[in-house]
Amino acid sequence: QSHPGGVGGLVGALEQCGLGAAAQSWLSSGPNQPVSVAQIQSALPTAVGQVAAKLGIDPTTAAGHMATLLPQILDHVVPNGQTPADGGMGALGGLLSRLGTAA
Repeated sequence: QSHPGGVGGLVGALEQCGLGAAAQSWLSSGPNQPVSVAQIQSALPTAVGQVAAKLGIDPTTAAGHMATLLPQILDHVVPNGQTPADGGMGALGGLLSRLGTAA
């Protein structure tokens, strides 16, 4: 199942897997709710596979990095809950480079 790109697509995918409250916490100024590796793998299987392939790591490791970094990245991509004009695509693209340094 495909989702539109950017922050909206990411949040939509998380909401469909029951992680909407966690995703919304990442977009607000309050504390971020954690997500597990299994939850990221379930909610974002295509993204996990793409990150794993690009970085040459296994999907579980990629999902672990994403579970840690996605909340931090969305905090910065969507300051005060306001999605940038590009839908956050520029900053979401930076996820791969940050994962590359974490891997």
